Amino acid sequence: MAFQITTTRHFSAAHQLRLYDGSLEPLHGHNWRVKVTVAADKLDPIGVVMDFHELENLLDVILKPLHNSHLNEMAPFSVSNPSAEKVALHIARSLSLPAAVQLRSVEVWETDENSAVYLA
Repeated sequence: MAFQITTTRHFSAAHQLRLYDGSLEPLHGHNWRVKVTVAADKLDPIGVVMDFHELENLLDVILKPLHNSHLNEMAPFSVSNPSAEKVALHIARSLSLPAAVQLRSVEVWETDENSAVYLA
């Protein structure tokens, strides 16, 4: 892929990871940051991979239900651990891109120091 673009969005949500012994860690929240990178071999007729606003809107549709939620209670995570890795995977699987555009990566930060990356 010759060209890439990236957008970053934010949402706030709480979660409790299921630990190795089966217990739940204490409920806690994060101000999550999500970075999505997409790519294309060629630029479209107006000279872009895709419109930044379109990518932002596609991502916002996925993040809106997660915002101000308890992730453990959301359908994607009711049986799956709501880890940063699983949030990235959920976003990657939910993102519907134009035909000529391919997902490269989804990076999800729980904190400024800790992130997980899903590589497509």
